[in-house]
Amino acid sequence: MTFNKMFKKSAIALLLSLGACSADKQANLANTPLAKDDNVLQLLENFDGEQPALAFSLNGVESQIKTHVGSTNNALALSFNPQEQQAKISFKPAQAWDWSSYKEINFAFDASNPGTESIQLYISIANEAGEVSHQSINIAAGEQGTYYLLLDGEALDTDMGFKKSGMPAWQSTDEMAFFRYGSPKIDLHKVSEIGLYIKGNLSEKSLELDNLRLRANPSYDISYRQAYVDRFGQNDKMEFPIKIHSEAELKQEADKELAQLNQSGLMPDRSRFGGWKDGPRSKATGYFRTEKVNGKWWMVDPDGYLFFSHGLANVRMANLTTLTGVDFKDDSVRYIDPEAVTPEDSMGIVQVSDEVRKSRYIASDVRHDMFTWLPDYKDELAEHYSYRRSVLFGPVSSGETYSFYRANLERRYGQQAPESYVKKWEEVTLARFQDWGFTSMGNWVDPAFYTNEKVPYFANGWIIGDYKTLASKHDVWAPMPDAFDPEFVRRAQITIDTIANEVHNSPWCVGVFVDNEKSWGLREGSVEHRYGLILDAMAKNAQQSPAKAAFTKQLQSKYQTIAALNQAWQTQFASWQTLANGVSLSDFPQAMISDLSHMLEMLSEQYFKVVHDALAKAMPQHLYMGARMANWGMPEETIKASVKYSDVLSFNIYEEGIQPKAWAFLQDIDLPTVIGEYHIGASRETGLYHPGLVQADGQADRAQMYLDYMQSVLASPNMVGAHWFQYVDSPISGRAFDGENYNVGFVSTTDIPYPEMVEAAKKFNATVYPRRYNDNK
Repeated sequence: MTFNKMFKKSAIALLLSLGACSADKQANLANTPLAKDDNVLQLLENFDGEQPALAFSLNGVESQIKTHVGSTNNALALSFNPQEQQAKISFKPAQAWDWSSYKEINFAFDASNPGTESIQLYISIANEAGEVSHQSINIAAGEQGTYYLLLDGEALDTDMGFKKSGMPAWQSTDEMAFFRYGSPKIDLHKVSEIGLYIKGNLSEKSLELDNLRLRANPSYDISYRQAYVDRFGQNDKMEFPIKIHSEAELKQEADKELAQLNQSGLMPDRSRFGGWKDGPRSKATGYFRTEKVNGKWWMVDPDGYLFFSHGLANVRMANLTTLTGVDFKDDSVRYIDPEAVTPEDSMGIVQVSDEVRKSRYIASDVRHDMFTWLPDYKDELAEHYSYRRSVLFGPVSSGETYSFYRANLERRYGQQAPESYVKKWEEVTLARFQDWGFTSMGNWVDPAFYTNEKVPYFANGWIIGDYKTLASKHDVWAPMPDAFDPEFVRRAQITIDTIANEVHNSPWCVGVFVDNEKSWGLREGSVEHRYGLILDAMAKNAQQSPAKAAFTKQLQSKYQTIAALNQAWQTQFASWQTLANGVSLSDFPQAMISDLSHMLEMLSEQYFKVVHDALAKAMPQHLYMGARMANWGMPEETIKASVKYSDVLSFNIYEEGIQPKAWAFLQDIDLPTVIGEYHIGASRETGLYHPGLVQADGQADRAQMYLDYMQSVLASPNMVGAHWFQYVDSPISGRAFDGENYNVGFVSTTDIPYPEMVEAAKKFNATVYPRRYNDNK
């Protein structure tokens, strides 16, 4: 490309020309390469005019107009600043677009990546009502193509019970975006903004953009969603490098790996607990602990060796089943014990009786038609059927499930005794961890590994039960527990006592994670999204809400009189009783915001204190690893509370890495920190349609991005480890609970390791300790 004209600006928001885009197809498309494309409904912008047709603003992005070599057609060249947590370009029409009369449509654009690294590009479509759909694509280094996201149509509306973005609905060389968050489908009456952005990047990314347009969808082909899962749980419609075609081939691959693992063991610089045997030795206490050495936080293993916790999370089979579309009319199969301590997502195979199976029926043809094979109930592989009593979303609310992964283990290793293949899987998994150089198993390891004395692990538990809850404006998994409720305190102790009984005071247990990704509220944004939990509590009656009672008491102590509160909050409550009965707050003066912030910290402190005290009582020798906060649920108030009661902070961060600017706050906290979850996936070369939350171009790119992420972890003086989520790929048809169908495993659903990932792990882990100790050198 050669330069034509330049609009080069810094990260300051810049507003360019306010021309409106005509809806006249001929006027828009004349003399463009798209003129003969019958699917184009509106050309929104092609950057060929004297001034851009659409106003756009920049934040953390530099832009310039370029002309294609040998052509008069222009493109917009963008450079995204990695110092910004989110670098974005926003396109806005002079008047909101009304696309509501169109059916079966998508938004498309052409793009090329002139750089040497792939780009995960996010696309947002927003309307004036505040609805936003956030989606993303990956553009490989040197790649150019057409990318699109669905706005309306059968492919978007059909609920298949899994993350179906990326699954083809028609034959096309164009690439479809993956839904990320917000609203999968928005009202198209008044579309007000199109955004393109990157977030959490470690290096500068460049992009050339052209031909933003609205298109008609091709005809929906229902055959794409039918009979695509083969007998091994793989994609029956495509080939890929590690695909298994027969049971003999599966057994052959297993035997080859077993022979290799028999020749391997711990890396030579490791202590028996996986610590740094060749490094400086500290005090041995018989259990894992933390210590700051030369300005960096470390864990210390029971024998006194410095320890960096790196491994895979979710080493279990509990949540690898997929819904078959079958259910049973007999309600007894859906009974839930109110005193149970194990949530359904952590349960193993749930056997369904022959009597219950007599009430079998097809609850979802969409689900049932996905499979080319499911075993007869009399088949020897029928023992891998299970049952799910509730799901997060999908075409069914409960139903029969099947574990292809478990069935493949039986095919690999045979069954010499009841479930002997499970024992073999445990042995192979431990051997893999040692061979690949991992030092620990992360959260959600199967309790069967708690007695192993080869690889340290983290125990885990959920506090479930019939306690009071609070709802935020951003409840991702479930409402928050009311930590002031005595029932929550009781259930917390029951959960942790159960963990203690499973761990048996083992020194191989590094620490304990309790709960996961709670919806505390956003770190930034509106008052409603930051303090939704507290606003929900304020709307409740103090007699029914322990949290509301605690907050009312605190406000009375601070303000003494209702008049003083009214003056500060600019309200007109008649009495303290009026407040206690429940109030709806919509205007937020600064004094009120300060109080909402304090109450969120109160709630957070109560939660962490309850868990801390229960652990101190039952497991005083083991580290409390915190609550694994997601980046959408880590407000400052909650982090502050966690610091008071956690031995180690934990965050689940699904980005390209630990961006120094975004995580600089850890230096002020000065507490050891672990990444509880991260991953990178790819839809190419796997047979899986969805890559996961962070997207690579392919397996080689995925491996390099894994290395880059871990390098960023090593560079942080607070980080004492990071755990990849997860050990095994999700089912291609979606895990039963929430439909995750990601390529995020180190092994496939046939238990075949991804060679690129294994090679990268061995490379990183071989020198992790000296590089961590010597400033990543």
